[in-house]
Amino acid sequence: MSVELPFAPVDQIIRRNAGELRVSADAAEELARRIQTHGAELAIDAAERATADGRKTLMASDFGVEQVIARDRLTLPVAPVDRIARLRIDDRYRVGVDARIALADILEDYADNVASAAATLARHADRRTVQAEDIETYFALFG
Repeated sequence: MSVELPFAPVDQIIRRNAGELRVSADAAEELARRIQTHGAELAIDAAERATADGRKTLMASDFGVEQVIARDRLTLPVAPVDRIARLRIDDRYRVGVDARIALADILEDYADNVASAAATLARHADRRTVQAEDIETYFALFG
């Protein structure tokens, strides 16, 4: 599965959690891959909720979001998040604009949590760079 999410915004999320640490390109790529997998899984659950309600359009509430934040408050771009949502659901589903923004917000919170923990792991290893192995270790411990 190719990664739909550009690495630059993922790198930005890691950097805002890493403080003085540097960020390797591999770390951004690994986190982007994990975000994509998580987003696709969330979309499957959302599609099941929409189907149960007799709809073919995913809404923010299908992702458990009642209040959608403003799009300009997100770091993750919405268009790739839309493609992520469609990776593992049937083509007959549509993803509403609010649902895309809601999913991007959920995935950004997810990325912030992982990035913060990865930075802690890098510091604990006495390194100055957050690396892919820190992302992988997070998931080995907590995923």
